[in-house]
Amino acid sequence: MCGIVGITGSDRSVEILLNGLKSLEYRGYDSAGIYVNDQAGHDYLVKRPGRISNLESALTPDVHGLAGIGHTRWATHGEPSEANAHPQYSTDERFYLVHNGVIENYKQLKEEYLSDVDFKSQTDTEVIVQLVDKFVVEYEMDTKAALVKVLRLISDDSAYAFVLIDKQEPDTLFVAKNKSPLLVGLADGYNMVGSDAFSMIKETNQFMEIDDHELVIVKPDNVAIQDFDGNEKNRKPFTVDMDANAADKGAYPFYMLKEIDEQPAVMRRLVSEYLDADGQPMVEEQMLADIADADHIYIIGAGTSYHAGLVGARMFEKFAKTPTTTVHVSSEFAYEQPLLSAKPFFIFLSQSGETADSREVLVNVNKNHWPSLTITNVDKSTLSREATYTMLLFAGPEIAVASTKAYTAQIAVEAVLAKALGEYLKSEDAKDFDLKHELATVANGMQAITDSKDKLEEIVSHYLSKPRNAFYIGRGVDWAVSLEAALKLKEISYVQAEGFASGELKHGTIALIEKGTPVIGIITQDRTAGLTRSNLEETQARGASILTIVSRHLAKEDDTVILPDVNPYLTPLLSVVPAQLLAYYTSLGKGLDVDKPRNLAKSVTVQ
Repeated sequence: MCGIVGITGSDRSVEILLNGLKSLEYRGYDSAGIYVNDQAGHDYLVKRPGRISNLESALTPDVHGLAGIGHTRWATHGEPSEANAHPQYSTDERFYLVHNGVIENYKQLKEEYLSDVDFKSQTDTEVIVQLVDKFVVEYEMDTKAALVKVLRLISDDSAYAFVLIDKQEPDTLFVAKNKSPLLVGLADGYNMVGSDAFSMIKETNQFMEIDDHELVIVKPDNVAIQDFDGNEKNRKPFTVDMDANAADKGAYPFYMLKEIDEQPAVMRRLVSEYLDADGQPMVEEQMLADIADADHIYIIGAGTSYHAGLVGARMFEKFAKTPTTTVHVSSEFAYEQPLLSAKPFFIFLSQSGETADSREVLVNVNKNHWPSLTITNVDKSTLSREATYTMLLFAGPEIAVASTKAYTAQIAVEAVLAKALGEYLKSEDAKDFDLKHELATVANGMQAITDSKDKLEEIVSHYLSKPRNAFYIGRGVDWAVSLEAALKLKEISYVQAEGFASGELKHGTIALIEKGTPVIGIITQDRTAGLTRSNLEETQARGASILTIVSRHLAKEDDTVILPDVNPYLTPLLSVVPAQLLAYYTSLGKGLDVDKPRNLAKSVTVQ
């Protein structure tokens, strides 16, 4: 969950490293650091705990270099501190290393090889850089051979992305990865390395992927890829079509608010990308054939993506008539895999396309040669490259840690896929589902909600400014949205929030209701509206403060938020928007950093 950037061959190295780190700050922000070398006998290491702005303030004008590495951290080993910040370095200050991931056997390596070393940090990363130094100095190995020896010693279940600089070869970046994302960027007269394309997009749109268990030697004018046995590999670069200015906040105080407001535009873009003039889905036919041939669809996701999968499963059942669609938490599925059907098809949902838990599942899927689809926001991401098929979200960069527009985009793309599959299977429900019209209606409804956000800010001031806990409830797809709504509230405002199937309240949860406890009911489905209202009344009788998010045709005079009417299978696209805004204004009212909540990072690249 850390961010890495490296560069060699540019006298703008410090500026480029800082820009790259700022774009990666969503991956971690408890400390940051850079190491640069001017290749004329001068080098500089600057590290600071806290945000990248702290690092930037500490950089004096004399810090310069032609090559360097930078890192923004989300702590896994050792508290956030200057000593534990990266780059980590060897005792003789010859080698400098940045690392994303977790070395599972670092304690064994430390005990076996480094008992005589005086460690300056608590990190597993320092073990690796000290090992490289030991093998170079004591075993008289060159840097490449020493790094390969270390890589062979690291356990296969470890995750890592490494960029190493040897002060005696200051124009060279030694790069390796396993299970953690890392890309090479090919620029004009210099080359780069970064955790994702966006960290380098201001400098280049040409990238080269790195596979697991490869060693990559990056110089200003050359990139060499080889396996651990020294066999050279040829790899063609690929182009990423991304607007380098798309992640600017503009006049918005926080990215999250900007990204909430962008959701209507995302819906309209998905219509243009996936539906033709007649409203027919534009989806790869071979993929539809593979899904139709499967006897079970497994949807895999984590956090928000898992919640989006719960909504998608209902649409596959309705429009594609696939009763055997199940949704699984990726971290559980990876290590407690259920008994699978004979011909499975896997759908992976991931905003970043780098989610480590989901990739662990995908690795096993590929070993068994099962077909798969990744639905992601990031083209050429790991899950995209390694799955059989990809459908993009076209949501634009999502910078705030709390996902908003990626969640609604995932549901919309699932709707496209469900309609396309249903039509492929000759389902009348799919044929009659005018998705182009329905998504246009959704976009207009989203716009109406975001245009009236002042009302939601006022609601927060009355109901959510002080409570320490809150509950969202609903039934069916409304329950799925309640899980996502509660996650939004808890992750950015630190209110202990939970989402529940409303019928489950009386089976234990209602014991937590106290006077003034906010209970927010989501009511968009005709069949269950009366039941959810009855459950709300049960909590109100015990002192709860009741709020409602209700579709217009089901609304009553005293409902809190009234939604425009849309197709009942698409109501999650609307009902989540006020929940996103309630979370935003609760966090804002408490004076918190909405975009960067404590202890969290945007892209979860460790298990």
